[in-house]
Amino acid sequence: MNWDDETTAEAEPRLVGGAADGEDQAVEAALRPKSLDEFVGQERVREQLDLVLKAALARGATADHVLLSGAPGLGKTTLSMIIAAEMNAPIRITSGPAIQHAGDLAAILSSLQEGEVLFLDEIHRMSRPAEEMLYMAMEDFRVDVIVGKGPGATAIPLELPPFTLVGATTRAGLLPPPLRDRFGFTAHMEFYEPVELERVIHRSAQLLDVDIEAEGAAEIAGRSRGTPRIANRLLRRVRDYAQVKADGFITREVAAAALGVYEVDTRGLDRLDRAVLQALLKLFAGGPVGLSTLAVAVGEERETVEEVAEPFLVREGLLARTPRGRVATPAAWAHLGLVPPRQGASGQPGLFGA
Repeated sequence: MNWDDETTAEAEPRLVGGAADGEDQAVEAALRPKSLDEFVGQERVREQLDLVLKAALARGATADHVLLSGAPGLGKTTLSMIIAAEMNAPIRITSGPAIQHAGDLAAILSSLQEGEVLFLDEIHRMSRPAEEMLYMAMEDFRVDVIVGKGPGATAIPLELPPFTLVGATTRAGLLPPPLRDRFGFTAHMEFYEPVELERVIHRSAQLLDVDIEAEGAAEIAGRSRGTPRIANRLLRRVRDYAQVKADGFITREVAAAALGVYEVDTRGLDRLDRAVLQALLKLFAGGPVGLSTLAVAVGEERETVEEVAEPFLVREGLLARTPRGRVATPAAWAHLGLVPPRQGASGQPGLFGA
């Protein structure tokens, strides 16, 4: 329920409330909570953000700039929309990759209304000239527009109405300190516990008019990798299975059978995750093996393995990064039902070997 959309890479930001592209986007929009009270999980962030917004409303001022960091799917986009709703302000959405020139950012900033919320997804991927322009815009609500080139170039100051910037990033460490320090409130969003995901699933099921028992919700939550976006996606797929093969009612058995069809195992590993582990264990005796070699073995790009599969496998304690390469842990052997060799492929005891 609380999850992020993939922001479109357009130079012009899109206004919220436009026509949705496809049924899935319409469903996702319907499942989004509209207020902090409806938002499930992230209790610490919600409490802190509630204080920031209520204090700003009491002063009759715009809210401080907000930086939200955390893995994809945890609710950064949803929170940005909630911030706008709580402040009774419009919201505009764009992304860092869409802003390649300072002029792109100047065009967006100059068209903002007073009090408007500007949501900038993947803010760490914004171009350096635009980033430097953003410093002054955030601090002084002013930008200098450069007209002309070379010695004859002239800087024309442009006053901006007070606005609230909500930046979101999956890699907070890539933000330069001057930018990070200009945010009045920063929050790191954590992965969800299964009990929190069960609440997300029950709420989404109610909105989707899906009959689900508590054990069915628990089964889906346990395979959702701590991420609400994944929980909602799996719920919709289980709903489809239940409508076709189980009279529309989701029990634990129905959920398990449906997720088996979609190749999501009991710990949330999907086809790519298992392919990486199987290659690491069966072809390379548990490692160590280089990332590029591992990617070739599973027929995927290096970036796909590194950014999609590896973070979850490391977090689950199934894979470890070492100076010599990737290494499977004893938990990985156990999860796939294999017996680890006493020695690595090199003939030397492995990192986790006996």
